[in-house]
Amino acid sequence: MADKKFIALTSFVAALGGLLFGFDTAIISGAIPYIKSYFHMDEYVLGWSVSSILIGCAAGAMLAGNMADRYGRRAGLIICAILFAVSGIGAGLANELYLFILFRLIGGLGVGAAAMVSPMYIAEIAPARLRGRLVACYQLAIVFGILAAYFTNYFLSETGPDAWRWMFASQAAPAALFFVLLLLVPETPRWLIMKGRYDAGKAILQKISGAPVPDEEMIQIENSFRKDENLTIRQLFSKPYRTVLFVGIIVAVFQQVTGINAIIYYAPTIFKETGGDNASSLMQTIGIGVVNIIATFVAIGLVDKIGRKKLLVAGCLLMGLSMTGVGLCFYFSYFEHYLVLIFMFLYVASFGATLGAVVWVYLSEIFPNRIRSRALSIATLALWLADFAVTLTFPIMTRHLGTALTMFCYAALCAVAFVYMMARVKETRGRSLEDIENLFVD
Repeated sequence: MADKKFIALTSFVAALGGLLFGFDTAIISGAIPYIKSYFHMDEYVLGWSVSSILIGCAAGAMLAGNMADRYGRRAGLIICAILFAVSGIGAGLANELYLFILFRLIGGLGVGAAAMVSPMYIAEIAPARLRGRLVACYQLAIVFGILAAYFTNYFLSETGPDAWRWMFASQAAPAALFFVLLLLVPETPRWLIMKGRYDAGKAILQKISGAPVPDEEMIQIENSFRKDENLTIRQLFSKPYRTVLFVGIIVAVFQQVTGINAIIYYAPTIFKETGGDNASSLMQTIGIGVVNIIATFVAIGLVDKIGRKKLLVAGCLLMGLSMTGVGLCFYFSYFEHYLVLIFMFLYVASFGATLGAVVWVYLSEIFPNRIRSRALSIATLALWLADFAVTLTFPIMTRHLGTALTMFCYAALCAVAFVYMMARVKETRGRSLEDIENLFVD
């Protein structure tokens, strides 16, 4: 019988990388009014300060593939935990803008690497029948981290002009917890097999499945790593990998350019435009975090039942309609009855139940074993660059185009994503990682 406690523990610990991811990226939302005043920022400097972490994320994603292959998935996550702690404390102590941005970049290295390694760790250690919901737990951890950041911002917002320092420094606590718990979990069986440690890998596989591992399965896993050992980045973009690589990159980009982090990072600023004060805006932002968590539970319940493709397609449609509603509220200056809040809740709920969780599941499983680290690294790099573009341009777009037209732009991108998901995404539900390799053969 499968050791469910072992599977749950290892997946939970790896998913905590998502909690740090969510906390580290969302804590800036409540700090914006303070750092804008402290560092005398205009909209361009503000956009750069908020989005600078994402350059670090892109670099972290780019470096994480080789790191995870060379030193292991668990060792990579331990490094991420250290970077999270250093970033929070350093940003909280910064007195100069360049130091603040430097430590945000350091935090980004950890976030970007964890965003790639955590789902990969879970996918490689989870049985096929549970892989979707367990990887989706990574997204659940992200939204818990976002909600924790919103609560932290709310409770620290009245502590004075240095509240922002405590907001950033507070992330050292969950980083320390993540570090300690990682010492209690093993390396993934597929990485152990890749490194020639067959007995150790086989023992973990047996613990996961609860039954002896057939020799045929071990041979299949071994062979999946033996091919193309010296594969270059250039070769990743040629046959037989280019189809699956492009699908992964484009799906990752659509998760971001449809506007989610414009809402996550700038929600208090958006709510202030409707006439609310700082405290009420932060409280409404907490509501977004709660909705995101509830929606992620929906994704966990559905991803292994109705599949990845249906959720991705439905999500693009619902997000586009919701974002159109937000844009119309601003276009007609009609804020009565919290219409903006309602449409934003619907948008976040649609994202959380679909693209938010399912994209991470999809990216963690579609790439063949022999290229998973490098291909996932490239796809995650594309995701962070798309996130950077959205986060950097949002305050500039709202200043020059207005909030309404900015929201309509995101709605249009949701429509493009809907068409692509319908045409190119293939279902992976219930298949082993080795079986999925045959779905995207060029």
